[in-house]
Amino acid sequence: MQHDFDLIIVGAGLAGNCLALALKRSGLKVALIEAAGRDQLRNSPAGDRALALAAGTVELLNSLGAWRGAADKATPIKHIHVSDRGHFGKTRLSAETEGVDALGYVIVARDIEQHVADLAEKTDTVCLYQTRVAGLMSGRDAVNVSLKQHDGSSLNVSAQLLVGADGGNSTVRKLLEIPQQVTEYGQTALVTTVHSALPHRNTAFERFTEFGPLALLPVAGKQSAVVWTRSHEQAETLLNANDREFLAELQDCFGYRLGELKLAAPRRAFPLSLIRAESMVSGRTVIIGNAVHQLHPVAGQGFNLGIRDVALLAEMLIDQHQRGADIGDARMLKNYSRQRLQDHGRTIGFTDNLVKIFSNGNLPLAAVRNAGLTLLDHLPFAKQMLARHAMGLADRLPKIGDRE
Repeated sequence: MQHDFDLIIVGAGLAGNCLALALKRSGLKVALIEAAGRDQLRNSPAGDRALALAAGTVELLNSLGAWRGAADKATPIKHIHVSDRGHFGKTRLSAETEGVDALGYVIVARDIEQHVADLAEKTDTVCLYQTRVAGLMSGRDAVNVSLKQHDGSSLNVSAQLLVGADGGNSTVRKLLEIPQQVTEYGQTALVTTVHSALPHRNTAFERFTEFGPLALLPVAGKQSAVVWTRSHEQAETLLNANDREFLAELQDCFGYRLGELKLAAPRRAFPLSLIRAESMVSGRTVIIGNAVHQLHPVAGQGFNLGIRDVALLAEMLIDQHQRGADIGDARMLKNYSRQRLQDHGRTIGFTDNLVKIFSNGNLPLAAVRNAGLTLLDHLPFAKQMLARHAMGLADRLPKIGDRE
């Protein structure tokens, strides 16, 4: 059966564009569909957020040819300092100890998003912006997709496989009626950037409090990106406070390890919850990235987990195509889902347990976790395992594309 495309990717965010890049030399005919326009994506407030890229994620971006042009905008994490406010327990990780250049990197989302989008547009991928999916139906040999373009016109296309990479509010997931499991944390993340009196020395700080975690991630100069988790009520108060009041509360929570802090960017707020789709596959459609999982930012694992979705799917699609097999084959998609569920379970479980254990003022629990942090700091093997988890190297990852 003749199709318009071999593969249709819905969503021109990081996951969708990275998948298009991974398939650029595969021989597959690929279309990339995005409801928003390039300018709308470029100017989105979500582009202000800082992303913590694990070392394993950087390896994957490098294999796509997507890191060279973004590396100069990223700040390496040389040290990670984990502590619990009001208690003695702490753990420190070092890139030098692990024998790597960096444990990870921090980059403004907009910088990496626009760079990857520019690269995807230079491939043979057919990019349709300001085009939304109005309907889809899987048949025995094809998935048929109804599209609505910005000028009101309609377009019907078909492919062997459709990939939903269209984020947490995924239209593809909704059209497929895939249910979600939602865990409300009762927390909001406050995001901003601060300038510190003392240099951060490429250190990422993760400080746990009874209200939720506080992370300061190193960026350019003496600046650090702040991700501060509080209850909804506390977050609203802090969001509406003046700069002096906000900084006084932040300083009291973090301390003076970096000296006096000053605001360097506006404050934004994002409610937090754990969201998991109950299935990744439906007919000839598979959903990846935030369309499948949305995590608490406590360990910075959201995008890192999504890029691993991309890596495995790209490898399996390329292998399937090289063998002349159907890339929408149900057995292949089931195998993909089974393999990704293992990583999803480990990463989501790790993140969820961190939130529950460390966002808790219970004194006996605080004593146990602080003893654990102190013990961890003195066990090299355990620290190495934690470091490899932070770097996204707990399992070896598939390489996609050709390394630069």
